[in-house]
Amino acid sequence: MTLDLRGLNPAPVTPFTTDGTVDFDAIQRLGSWLGSIEGVKSLTVLGHAGEGTFLTQDEQLAVIRAFREAVDSRIPIVAGITGEGNKVAALEAKRAVDAGASAGLVYPSHGWLRFGYQDGAPQTRYADIYEESGLPLILFQYPDNTKATYNLDTQLEIAGQEGVFATKNGVRNMKRWYTEIPALRAAYPDLQILSCHDEYLLPTMFDVDGLLVGYGNIAPELLVDLIAAGRAHDYDAAHAIHERLLPVTKNVYHRGSHMEGTVALKWGLVHRGILDHATVRTPLLPLAPGADAEIFAAFESAGIEKVGVTV
Repeated sequence: MTLDLRGLNPAPVTPFTTDGTVDFDAIQRLGSWLGSIEGVKSLTVLGHAGEGTFLTQDEQLAVIRAFREAVDSRIPIVAGITGEGNKVAALEAKRAVDAGASAGLVYPSHGWLRFGYQDGAPQTRYADIYEESGLPLILFQYPDNTKATYNLDTQLEIAGQEGVFATKNGVRNMKRWYTEIPALRAAYPDLQILSCHDEYLLPTMFDVDGLLVGYGNIAPELLVDLIAAGRAHDYDAAHAIHERLLPVTKNVYHRGSHMEGTVALKWGLVHRGILDHATVRTPLLPLAPGADAEIFAAFESAGIEKVGVTV
């Protein structure tokens, strides 16, 4: 695989107009800004942060095209592949290729979140998607507290399949992390390992090739520096960035529900001057009154300022 995601891979939000339609002008601003930052290696659209499953099929394809245009094809666009069944997901991946996606982040079948999966079933999902679409794939490891988290044997078998070149790991169990990441490294030295622990990145920064995170929307400059500190095994530098970001982390990700983070990300982008408002699509709801002011104050305390974007 020629795709190199070793660095920061933001998962951008999908901006909406106040009447709820996709805001393509805002996508142009957001995508062109993120794509201009040195160290940003790709953009992953249609994920949780991007409200991808809340979009119609036509909207999903339009969002892929819009972000690709925003970055002028300088960096790859990764598409979230979320369809429930293998055939459905495979056709989704094929459409993503036609729309300009360069890779796919494969979500587990959502029924597994409640019921778990049969041994061997996740492997068929990746194989069927790749066979149908030819899209290079990223293994997505869900949190340990879900039934859709993959055991080590399953991860190793998926990582060894044709077409799989990276893993986005969000296991959120450090006992498993310290066991499974070295095993993946040993088995597949070329597998690109990306952390997605938005709410507590520091403990994972020294074991990965990069980040694939919604957090990359709002503080890409500091996350690029955090990755560099992790690669250099410079704990003091990484910890200083962590402490600087902590007020933002708390106000965006240490909320009652991780889904609220998407709304908070949009308020962060309002603060940075990229978005004009934080409109989301139901079933997401606005944050409680006053949350926007708290988020703005957190950004100011971290010294994260507005940016000028000309498109």
